[in-house]
Amino acid sequence: MRADTIRFLLLVDAEPDERRLVAATATRAGWNTLGSPSVAEAQELLGGPNGHEIRAVLIGRWDPHGGPGLVRALRADRPGLPIIVLAEGGSVGQAVEAMRAGASDFLVRPVAPERLMEALAVNADRRRAAGELAPLSEKLAPELSLDELVGAAPDFRVALAVAAKAARSRLALLIVGEAGTGKETIARAVHSASPRARGPFLQIDCRAVPANIIDSELFGHVAGAFPGAFAERVGKLVEADGGTLLLDEVGDLPPATQKALDRMLATGEVRPVGCNGSNSVDVRIIATSSKPLSDKFDPGLAERLGGTVVAVPSLRERSGDIPALARHLLARHTGQPGIRPLSIGEDALAVLMKYGWPGNVRQLSNVIFRAALQCQGAALTAEDFPHIALQSRFTNRVADGARDIGRAAASAALAGAPSITLWRDDGHLRPLEEIEADLIRLAIGHYRGKMTEVARRLGIGRSTLYRKLAELGIDTGP
Repeated sequence: MRADTIRFLLLVDAEPDERRLVAATATRAGWNTLGSPSVAEAQELLGGPNGHEIRAVLIGRWDPHGGPGLVRALRADRPGLPIIVLAEGGSVGQAVEAMRAGASDFLVRPVAPERLMEALAVNADRRRAAGELAPLSEKLAPELSLDELVGAAPDFRVALAVAAKAARSRLALLIVGEAGTGKETIARAVHSASPRARGPFLQIDCRAVPANIIDSELFGHVAGAFPGAFAERVGKLVEADGGTLLLDEVGDLPPATQKALDRMLATGEVRPVGCNGSNSVDVRIIATSSKPLSDKFDPGLAERLGGTVVAVPSLRERSGDIPALARHLLARHTGQPGIRPLSIGEDALAVLMKYGWPGNVRQLSNVIFRAALQCQGAALTAEDFPHIALQSRFTNRVADGARDIGRAAASAALAGAPSITLWRDDGHLRPLEEIEADLIRLAIGHYRGKMTEVARRLGIGRSTLYRKLAELGIDTGP
C-alpha cells in the first residue's frame, strides 16, 4: 500500500473483544487500526509525525460528563476529523448528546460490520461536509409505512404505487435508485404491508461482505466445509424463512453466488456450503441497486428480480418535494428525546430547494437533524444551512446542482401545492402530452395503483386509461 493511501482508524477506550472485532472489520475495508487507552495518548498520536494518516476516530465508550471534552480535545488540532461514537442500543439521548458535542456519527452495540464499514466510508469522504451524510437520523427515526412516505412528484408516486402493488405479491422485487433515495425504507414498508409482516426482515449488504464468505452468509455452511468452519452456521435465507431478505446492492454478488441464488429462487431449496442436503424455505427476496443491473449480471437471476422494478427518482429530480419532505423530516427529528420542537422558514426551504442533494433524502434528513441540534431559535432559517448555500453556489459537481423548476413551480412547492409543473424553464407551457402523463402518474400514486379507481377519478374508461398508459410509455409494474 502506498504511503498516500494509508488510512488509520484511531480506537479510543474500547474493550479488548470489541477492539479485535473493529480491527478485523476495518481491515476488510482497507483501514489500519491504532488503539489508545486514554485521551492523552490519542492526542499524542494525532499530533505525531504520522498523525495525518489518522482519517477517523472511534470512541468506544461515551461518557456524558467527559465525552464532550474528549471530542473537543480530539478536534483541537484536527477540526474536520470524523469522530464516531459507540454506545448501547436504544441510547437515543446519548446519540443526541454526542452529536451536539460535535461527534460525526453514532453506532449502536453490538457493532454490525456492515454499519461500521458504511460509517467509515461515509465519514472519511472529504468531499462531504463533516457528518453531513452520517446515517444517524435514520437509526433514530421510526419506520414508515408506504402511506407515510412523503412526495407528490409523479415519478415518485408511481414508484410507491408499484411498491404497494408488489407488497401483495410473493415474487422477488428490485428497487433501483441512487444512494440515499430511500430504497431500504421502501423495502421495509413493502415488507410491513405484505402478508409476511409478522415474519422476520433481514438484510445483507452485498458490498460489505467479502466474496469468499458471502455464500456462507446467505446459504449457511456445515462444520468443516472450509478452513475455519469449526461449527455449523445457519444462513440468512433460512433465518428469514416466512419473511423477507433484503439484498443491498445485489449487483455486487459474485457470479457463482448469483447462479446459486437463482437456483434457490427457482426451487425454494437452500443448500448450505459443504452439505449434500437442502432446506426448504419460503422467503421473499427484495434486492436493491444504485443503478440498473449490468449485462454481466446472471440473466436468470436478473429476469427473476426484474419482474417487478421500483424505480426511485433522485431528490434533485423531484426538488418540488423538498419543502414537504423537510417539514416532515423536521417533525420526526424534533420528536426525539433532547430535541425541542422547531419550525422551518420559507427562506430556509428556498435554500434547500436550490441544492442538488447528491446524498438524496438521506443527506437532507441528516442536514436537517444536525441543524435542529444546533438551532438556538424557534425556527430553522437560511442561516442554519450556510454550507448548503455555499455548495449550491460554488461546487463543480454536477450532482450538486438542482434542476431549475422555475419560479412559479418553486412558489407552489413552498405553498404545498401538488407537484405538476405547467411551465417550462423558458416561461412557455409544457406540451399537453407531458402534463397529461404527469397527472396520470400522480393519480396512480394517489390511489395506490388501483387502476379502476384511477380511471373513475379521471373520468375515463379503464380501457382508455390503459391505452393512454401505452401511448405515454407509463409503466406501473405487473
